[in-house]
Amino acid sequence: QLQASGGGLVQPGGSLRLSCVASGRTFSNYAVGWFRQAPGKEREFVAAINKSGGSRTFYADSVEGRFEISRDNAKNTVYLQMNSLNPEDTATYYCAARLAMSLSYSSFYYRTRDWYNYWGQGTEVTVSS
Repeated sequence: QLQASGGGLVQPGGSLRLSCVASGRTFSNYAVGWFRQAPGKEREFVAAINKSGGSRTFYADSVEGRFEISRDNAKNTVYLQMNSLNPEDTATYYCAARLAMSLSYSSFYYRTRDWYNYWGQGTEVTVSS
């Protein structure tokens, strides 16, 4: 089970940190991704991190340099630090996980929604003045 939290209302230029907490699994064995879905749009990839220590991270072009994904396996948690937020970042953010057999998957998989087996319920982020 995945539980996403940390969303809210923030002004343009502000920051938020989202958390994705997993229960019932050896979380370090899972690759984790963040996706987002704005009203009327498809769910899109935001960021992902590989299993274990998270030595590989992946970002959508639209968030590269503003968002940072990290993980704390001792807390069964993956974080998404979001900085320099703008109204285009307004969406419901979902975390997703997949039991990963390798550290060397192509980035294509991490960016693909259907690759993930488990999904959290979503947390809403609104960027508005």
